[in-house]
Amino acid sequence: MPRLLYTLLLWLLLPWALLHLLWRSRLQPEYRHHWGERFGFYPARKNAQPIIWIHAVSVGETRAAQPLVTALQGRYPDHRILLTHMTPTGRETSTALFGDKVERVYLAYDYPNAVHRFLRHWQPVFGIIMETELWPNLVAACAQRHIPLMLANARLSQRSAKRYDRLAALTRVALSQLAGVAAQAPGDAQRLTQLGAKQVAVLGNIKFDIDPPAAQLAVGEVFRQRIGERPVFLCASTREGEERLILAAWKAAPRGNTLLLIVPRHPQRFAEVAALAIEQGYVTQLRSDEQPVSATTEVWIGDSLGEMFGYYSACDVAFVGGSLLDFGSQNLIEPCAVGKPVLIGPSTYNFAEAASNALAAKAVVQIDSAEALVTTALGLLDNPSVREAMGIAGLAFTGKHRGATERTLAWIEKTLSPAAR
Repeated sequence: MPRLLYTLLLWLLLPWALLHLLWRSRLQPEYRHHWGERFGFYPARKNAQPIIWIHAVSVGETRAAQPLVTALQGRYPDHRILLTHMTPTGRETSTALFGDKVERVYLAYDYPNAVHRFLRHWQPVFGIIMETELWPNLVAACAQRHIPLMLANARLSQRSAKRYDRLAALTRVALSQLAGVAAQAPGDAQRLTQLGAKQVAVLGNIKFDIDPPAAQLAVGEVFRQRIGERPVFLCASTREGEERLILAAWKAAPRGNTLLLIVPRHPQRFAEVAALAIEQGYVTQLRSDEQPVSATTEVWIGDSLGEMFGYYSACDVAFVGGSLLDFGSQNLIEPCAVGKPVLIGPSTYNFAEAASNALAAKAVVQIDSAEALVTTALGLLDNPSVREAMGIAGLAFTGKHRGATERTLAWIEKTLSPAAR
């Protein structure tokens, strides 16, 4: 009965879903593409290889899937990986990371007929959902078809757990129908178990196993050549409202010739953030101009996708966005992995375990306001020995927590039935 009511609600929301796609397409025209896939209609398959399906909703999950995709391709060389996404940026990230080495489509919306068309078309041997995204009809359809579906690299903050608990009857059934759940940390496992997951394994965070790509480090060298010898303070993956606070605090600070590099989290906001910097009186330049950064440029906007490691490697101090305001933080592991001193704000619920461990390792400094962020960043830029110590601590921190991919691969093989293997 709860799933029936949920499905009826989905049908009532269908006009809103279509309008939402059109609304998002104003800034991202890619939202107007591949609508058929969102309802379970896919182009003909190019080959008959057995399918291993991995769902990575957007950019962060797609990046997190990279080590696991590589491991699965090595373990199952006769299979083809299918990556499903919900956002165009997730799909673009998949293209940048894997090219034609995988199949990629949008996952069908959670309407029963659309879900069945998706499963009938691709016929996956097994499926893996990255992190935590529960679609009750999809989970039920996999169970009905005896397709093992697992939740890997799962995280569940206290805030998200409360939201899921409001739909306890629906959530409990969906979690209980999964073939297995692998959580990042004990706290995630506890919350998932309380919501109804069975035999939850704690395997660590696969994001620690992402090696900075050599090509991206080379991009970082190009960026550095364009910038010159100036100090660089990077504000990475910033979210709505954070840039305004940072730009205002930066304006009031004795920043010398330091370059402020801002890379918004969402590409549809690139132009908005550039306009905001210009509005506040900054001499502003875009990365997409493909020009050397002028000595008079005060703010450089990183308006490109798939180059985050390049930006991190080119900076002297990095702030991880989504943490200054209450968004839960973006991935703070990446700048640590390239040996950069890292600053984070007070909101870290999406990376609670990693943030706690990074703070304990002295790889990260936490601040509570935009003013404190700017003051701390400028202080670090004036103190090379402290920056170096934090960078070394970051490398040690990330190295210590590697290995989740290998553990997850072993767990997948253990979870699957002999027939599925």
